[in-house]
Amino acid sequence: MNETICQAIRELRVVELRYHGFSRIVEPHIYGRDKHGDELVRCYQLAGGSESGERAGWKMLRVRDAVVLHLTEATFVARPDYRRDDKVIREVYCQL
Repeated sequence: MNETICQAIRELRVVELRYHGFSRIVEPHIYGRDKHGDELVRCYQLAGGSESGERAGWKMLRVRDAVVLHLTEATFVARPDYRRDDKVIREVYCQL
């Protein structure tokens, strides 16, 4: 388990990371494992690149593919369209 992600969720702090070669600025909302045992984080991307070309919006990221995880000083509030207990994440480590 990545304690930095849980800290970001608890403290509502924006995270800067590198994922599949792109820098991303994200608001993490839920973190846990899927049915295959992969650690995932559902987050709202504020800025940065993406393989899909979508620079902002909801993303599900594999934690093992994220590098240079950095908590920023910026904070956020839960997105109004966020739904707790994401069905993809079977074992929740932390969530808003």
